[in-house]
Amino acid sequence: MNGLHQGKIISPKTLPLSYVARTPSFRKEHTSAGRDIRGIRRVHQFYKVEMFKYVEPETSMDQLDKMVNNARILCDRLELSSKLIQLSTGDIGFQSAITFDIEVWASGSKEWLEVSSISNCMDFQSRRNNTRFKETQSSSTSFPHTLNGSGLALPRIWVAIIENGQQEDGSINIPEVLVPYTGFKTI
Repeated sequence: MNGLHQGKIISPKTLPLSYVARTPSFRKEHTSAGRDIRGIRRVHQFYKVEMFKYVEPETSMDQLDKMVNNARILCDRLELSSKLIQLSTGDIGFQSAITFDIEVWASGSKEWLEVSSISNCMDFQSRRNNTRFKETQSSSTSFPHTLNGSGLALPRIWVAIIENGQQEDGSINIPEVLVPYTGFKTI
């Protein structure tokens, strides 16, 4: 989605621009052999909802907070315990200035699963693809800040829902917010 406005000037009073897309993701896990390299928690190919924003530079940190809060609200609505982790500079992508990961608790496997990663890339990406904006029709152009993140990684969310919703009799309670879509409360 970073290339949507490549080489273009975004009109005044247009920012922020917010986009979402369903995207395939491919990951190569860098772990040793054992139980943690296979299964639904460690899938190498999955789909997610990708969030992307072009914003005015002075608003980019507030916009980052909004994106993080939106992803955390989804976790809350799914009745999942989550935690927010700010990554160190050695762990973030080279295009990112700041990155937060959101992890949810999976009680069956007794581990935190990363379900979202949200970054503020400042003007790095817009400079690379020459995307600019104007504050007014007569002003000079500036580079917008870009933010991107994953809505929630679906396989790990399902693991957390199943593990946290499992009852003594083996049935699984479905989060209330999903009942209108599933048509049932338990599996």
